[in-house]
This record gives sequence, C-alpha cells and structure tokens, in this order.
Amino acid sequence: MRTDEMKAETTAQHMEQILVALPGVPIVMLWDRAPWHSGQAIRDVLDANPRLQIIRYPVAAPDLNPQEHVWKATRKAISHNHMIPKLPDLADRFERHLTTNTFKSSFLDRYGLDQIRPMFK
Repeated sequence: MRTDEMKAETTAQHMEQILVALPGVPIVMLWDRAPWHSGQAIRDVLDANPRLQIIRYPVAAPDLNPQEHVWKATRKAISHNHMIPKLPDLADRFERHLTTNTFKSSFLDRYGLDQIRPMFK
C-alpha cells in the first residue's frame, strides 16, 4: 500500500485491507519496531481482530528481519548507480520492482516456523 505519510492510522488501514483480503484465517505479521507499527489505531485493530497476531523483531536487529534483504536487493536494482531525477519516478520504479519480483527467505525455517505453524492447522 503506497502512502504519502507513514503513521499508525495508515498502518491500521492496511491491516484492515489484509483482514478483508484473507477472511476467516489466522494472520501473523512480522514487524520491525517502526513508529507507525504502534499506537492506538493499531491496538484498536488488534483488539477487534483476535485472528491477527503481531510478532515484533527485537530492537536493533535488522539482520533478523527478512524484509531488509528485499530492500537491499531493490535498492541495488533500482537506485544504486542510477540517476532518477524525480522522486515520483523513483517511487514508481521501486514499487514495480517490489511487485514483479519474488524474494526468497529462509527466515521462518531458521527462526521459528514450528512455533507459529500450530496456528495454521
């Protein structure tokens, strides 16, 4: 979900979109500790939707966050050694790369898929 501003209310709206897109199934979201991942709007969505669970990464542990390798690969493909003079064009290229590529990760195999797998049975 592309947005002009990252804040808890925007994140809560995205959470609602995910809940609508995946009705009736448990959802686990793995989050870093970005400021827009906390706040009353987030708590309200979580309180109203017990099938949605959040697992937060430890503080200052980007190496545990599988999303970091996605950003690194995307920056390398789109913005490193490239001249893109307009920010909207750069954003378009980032979004296109993120939505047209897959990024392998063994994070859940290494760090606890067996811990959350019972939720999905």
